[in-house]
Amino acid sequence: MSAEMQVFLLPDLGEGLTEAELVNWLVAVGDEIRVDQPIAEVETAKSMVEVPSPYAGIVAVLHGEAGQTLDVGKPLISVAPVGASLAAEPEPVEEEVSEAAAVAAAAETYRTEEKAGSGNVLIGYGTSGGGEARRTRPRKVSAGSAVAVTSEPDFAELSLSRTRIPGKLSAVISPLVRKMARDHGVSLDAVPGSGESGLILRRDIEAAIGGATRETAPVEVPAVVQPSSGVQDARTGLTVASRTPVRGIRKAVAANMTRSRSEIPEATVWVDVDATALLEMRGELKKRDPHGAPGLLAFIARFVTAGLKKFPELNTRIVTAEDAAGGEMQEIIAFDGINLGFAAQTDRGLVVPSVRNAHLLSARELDAEIRRLTAVARDGKATPTELASGSFTLNNYGVFGVDGSAAIINYPEVAMLGVGRIIDKPWVVDGQLAVRKVTELTLAFDHRVCDGETAAGFLRYVADAIESPGTVLADL
Repeated sequence: MSAEMQVFLLPDLGEGLTEAELVNWLVAVGDEIRVDQPIAEVETAKSMVEVPSPYAGIVAVLHGEAGQTLDVGKPLISVAPVGASLAAEPEPVEEEVSEAAAVAAAAETYRTEEKAGSGNVLIGYGTSGGGEARRTRPRKVSAGSAVAVTSEPDFAELSLSRTRIPGKLSAVISPLVRKMARDHGVSLDAVPGSGESGLILRRDIEAAIGGATRETAPVEVPAVVQPSSGVQDARTGLTVASRTPVRGIRKAVAANMTRSRSEIPEATVWVDVDATALLEMRGELKKRDPHGAPGLLAFIARFVTAGLKKFPELNTRIVTAEDAAGGEMQEIIAFDGINLGFAAQTDRGLVVPSVRNAHLLSARELDAEIRRLTAVARDGKATPTELASGSFTLNNYGVFGVDGSAAIINYPEVAMLGVGRIIDKPWVVDGQLAVRKVTELTLAFDHRVCDGETAAGFLRYVADAIESPGTVLADL
């Protein structure tokens, strides 16, 4: 085993996120851990996940406390070789290791994933199937290092020998630095890095923008609601009761909804539907199999997948790319299959788990998967893939006792179907007034991908299926 301390940097948990909140440590300083052992619970904008260690050894330093928000690419835990003696007052490695070294250590991990093409970030993160060159040159022990071992290696120094692959990647790892460059139109290839081995740091991007400033450490905002200190709001004149940081799922929802409303020219169509026949059919199934009859949402989901096959324009995505002249061009991406998302309200906020390849499942199979995903989402255990892979969303807001909604499309999807509550209403049947079970269907769609005729056709198909389920199911 390597004689140097290994510093595990918080990885991008497969969601393209830049930060995560540390909820709970599962290990303590001095514990011996194995590869892939869960070491911490973190809450991202999508879910609660357990982060496993890619290293085995003795826990030397825990970089953070419960409630802190950590940036992707920053130290999470330091692991010393088995047999190392821990200092009584370990100094945080983050103070000993330069920003360039810490970020550079993440470079090889990210590149290993890219070369392997693997999405398994959480399980077996950082482990490699192939041999890699390792530094064997002994090092000196720096003063104040977090651990001490008899061979006296330098645990604080991180290797910078492999921070760049020529012609493959820019020498920048931090997602925040990349975002800053992208937002200001700065080409990373044209920026000289001031870090070790030419690593591009935030100050380099700021200098390229023209307003170079020295980096300052981010201020951590406590996760708890801050009580008021009697401060008066300047606009209303009212006393401020509390201040709640927008973070986690609420932060992600806010950003996603804002982007949806700002980018998507959405339109909405709706129709009232007589669901009496569907309720009666399900009632008959429930008599035969009280515990195995699919729920109403599963039947509607099956009608939706059949409708999307007939109107595939609503199961697409718009992407913007750069054309040959350097301008922007848009493309509509169509999918061979349907991942059906459904909105689920949890204690942590609104999430949208998705049933993958829903077009291949029966109503009974859809029911089982919807129930499973709802349970894991409410427990905060849904995976990033389960929460971010939908191609169309079904929203049952009728559970909240409302009839309709001007829904915001779940970006980057292009449509969402909402189902309202089912209530008794007067309805004309064969020329006679009757009391029927009526619901409202609402379809919000991106007008860039289709016209109203397509949206209305899809909505009418689903409505007809609900009103005459026997006829439609015979063709499925």
